[in-house]
Amino acid sequence: MTEFLLGIWETFTWQRLFVGAGLFVLSFFLSILIVAVVIVKIPANYFSSHYQKDFLPGSSWLTRWGATIIKNIIGAILVLAGIVMLIGPGQGILTILIGLIMMDIPGKRPLEAKLIKRPAVLSAVNSLRSRYNKPPLIID
Repeated sequence: MTEFLLGIWETFTWQRLFVGAGLFVLSFFLSILIVAVVIVKIPANYFSSHYQKDFLPGSSWLTRWGATIIKNIIGAILVLAGIVMLIGPGQGILTILIGLIMMDIPGKRPLEAKLIKRPAVLSAVNSLRSRYNKPPLIID
């Protein structure tokens, strides 16, 4: 065990520490930016039961298929990043919510509704939307 710990200590350098810290800070601010953009861009009635989703209307099936795959991968990355942010600093619940919004998985609507109906989350989302002159979200 001491050999293992000694091996870890020998590979530790200040340069690696700064690179790791820099990547952490970069990913933290990038996730906040992505969350803010998606929250501002989603329609006000997205969480309403009357919302009709039409992803890339008028595009070819190949474009829609490729974009859907990319959108689901990004959503999964955001969900995983949100789970990590629940432990560390960051907007964990909002990041998980944005990841779920982007993914096409069965049963996601009840989970999204449960997250967005939390008073602190809904208040934060609506205050961000009002800052960019967007109407508050309509929740059923």
